[in-house]
Amino acid sequence: MTDSGSPAQHGGHHAIEAALGQGAQALFTLSGAHIFPLYDAAVGGVDAVKSAPDTRAAEMHGRLPLIDVRHEQTAVFAAEAVGKLSRIPGFAAVTAGPGVTNAISAITGAWMNGSPLVVIGGRAPNYRWGSGALQELDHVPLLAPVTKSATTIHDPSLVESGVRSAFELARSAHRGPVFVDIPMDVLFTPSVATAGNSSDETTKNRAISGDIDRAAELLAAASRPVLVIGSDVWAGDAVDAARRFVEAIGIPTIANGMGRGILSPDDPLLVTRARSTAFSDADLVIVAGAPLDFRLGYGTFGSKDGDGQPTTVLHLIDAPSHVAHHAAHAVPIIGDIGAALDELRTVVSAARADVEAWARRLSEIAREAWAADEEILTSDASPIHPARIYGELRTRIAEDDVVIGDGGDFVSFAGRFIEPGSPGCWLDPGPFGCLGTGPGYALGTHIARPGSRPWLLMGDGAAGFSLMDVDSLVRHRVPVTMVVGNNSGWGLERHPMRFLYGYDVIADLPPVAYDDVVRALGGAGETVSEAGEIGPALDRAREHDGPYLVNVLTDPEIAYPRSTTGI
Repeated sequence: MTDSGSPAQHGGHHAIEAALGQGAQALFTLSGAHIFPLYDAAVGGVDAVKSAPDTRAAEMHGRLPLIDVRHEQTAVFAAEAVGKLSRIPGFAAVTAGPGVTNAISAITGAWMNGSPLVVIGGRAPNYRWGSGALQELDHVPLLAPVTKSATTIHDPSLVESGVRSAFELARSAHRGPVFVDIPMDVLFTPSVATAGNSSDETTKNRAISGDIDRAAELLAAASRPVLVIGSDVWAGDAVDAARRFVEAIGIPTIANGMGRGILSPDDPLLVTRARSTAFSDADLVIVAGAPLDFRLGYGTFGSKDGDGQPTTVLHLIDAPSHVAHHAAHAVPIIGDIGAALDELRTVVSAARADVEAWARRLSEIAREAWAADEEILTSDASPIHPARIYGELRTRIAEDDVVIGDGGDFVSFAGRFIEPGSPGCWLDPGPFGCLGTGPGYALGTHIARPGSRPWLLMGDGAAGFSLMDVDSLVRHRVPVTMVVGNNSGWGLERHPMRFLYGYDVIADLPPVAYDDVVRALGGAGETVSEAGEIGPALDRAREHDGPYLVNVLTDPEIAYPRSTTGI
């Protein structure tokens, strides 16, 4: 907090001061003159740079580490990963015009994911506005639909309070990205910061609203309940409450998004592999911290036969904006998800025999599904079955390893076969489905969890979006193991088009040696064409201190057996 006795400083100092006060761990960016003052403040000015051993040391060990990338979307993806993993808003800055527009897809992904994120955009100077200045564009109307707030700060003295407010808004329920752009002349102008209002939330608001009595009655009466735990259970710090709820009721549970890892993979109540039976036969579905979107059948559960009413849903959400108005049969409980789970837990004193029998049934179905997949998980087929890759991965992924999925068909297999051993260890693009997240997510993981060695699982289509940012992973010394399932095509489009038309077009890709690309950028890697070589290649990758890509040539004729199209 500044006062009238403080010296005048440019807006970069005020912005970085606010970010540091809110717990920012790094500033992800791609250099642009419109935002130079942010860099000056982050490194500590000219004296700090001159006294550092070299420029890289100045960038990494100043007041706030500067993490530079090769494309603005990677900067935002990295910042989003920090927000997802740490629950503290990630922080990115992009230059004006194309810098901002390059970031929009990544910001939109964060909006759809409910990820806490603050993005500062450069902006053409106020005094030239309307004259056709370099990269002059009014960004705010573009960002407003996909952010919690998109504003321009025109007063230099309000930069600190404006950025602080952005962080506070980004981390409040329902979490999401906040965009602030600052005209170049405003950011460069020295001023004394004006103290603004701050929420200064030091205690968690555990208030809940909704028909909790009806919800309790529905739960008490249910003999075949199912719980879905989604990303907002992790983001809202409701992990322990979810575990208490599951244990007390003995309720079979399906994990979604960053809800993965909340229950141990060997917990018999984790029945994700039995989701089809669970959703069709349940008499109550509790969805905690996940939207009722295409991934959950738009909230319509129950038998597909006949004209029966859909199964009642208890929808535990953290904000009114996430009420599922399209699902009239859903009972919304709004507010702190952990408090809602604890409140509902009190209506059941112990697990009931009928619920126990239901849970055993689903657990057995889940075990049978795993057993049925053993053949493809251990397949020696040539060309390689993509599932064999996951057969090798599941014995090598440690309990606290972060697993990143960036792709379509290939990453769908990851969702089926990989269960993280700990909460907060799963990152995927989410419902927006934006490819190219992987390198940014790996970079953000390196900052949020410095000792981690993440796994990045990519389709060959996704690799084409952002593999150039392996350069960033090399420069920032990120020890990431990248595995490309290379089926030489857009598998997620190839097979549906064949189903609809009997042929496919523009779905083929060349069998690129993506490991050569990584080596050219300073990393390491190899191509694997035989199933028996996958495991040893993964072991070599884990021993490498830096980015290593295993390019696995898989059977292009094998499609993931999906049950939803997202339509």
